[in-house]
Amino acid sequence: MSNNLANKRGPAKKAIFFDRDGTLIVDKIYLNDPDQIEYLPGVFTALKKFRDAGFIFFIATNQSGVPRGRVTIKNLNEIHRRMKAKFAEHGVDILEFYYAPYLTDHDHIFRKPNPGMLLQAAEEYNVDLGKSWMFGDRLTDVEAGRRAGARTIWLVNDTAEKFEADSSREDLSQPDGCFSSVEESVPFVLRVDQE
Repeated sequence: MSNNLANKRGPAKKAIFFDRDGTLIVDKIYLNDPDQIEYLPGVFTALKKFRDAGFIFFIATNQSGVPRGRVTIKNLNEIHRRMKAKFAEHGVDILEFYYAPYLTDHDHIFRKPNPGMLLQAAEEYNVDLGKSWMFGDRLTDVEAGRRAGARTIWLVNDTAEKFEADSSREDLSQPDGCFSSVEESVPFVLRVDQE
């Protein structure tokens, strides 16, 4: 094992995985212009509180705009570079940006609701998924988190999909908490974390 990998692994860590669009930044639908990044209210304050409680952070985002030709890899990487820098300005380190550049009908292990991005982060950083959370504005985010063994927060905001009962997905689509923003979820997550 390389020293770099050993440093990444260390003792088991608790993490929060965030969807990107509609969770941390405004969903612009196939965001391809780094100058159009717009952060949702309260995200920097919320992540600092989670940081202080010992969580590490990852982004796990589906990016079907790439195979559709609406988003370039160059711009996607620049968007993520700028986001990482902006959070760092607020004292928050996003360790990795995982993305799934696959169409919605592609069942790749990385594309949510599959848990591949979370599982890879857990392997690379020795994350204890049972003490971790997945946040997102879609039920595919909730399902990915549940499949990985994490707790889940469903953000119901202007861009969130509406819940429709589906007996085939019922168990995997039930979030642990439902809030209008990441900031609103903080007291609940921190309370559960201490239980």
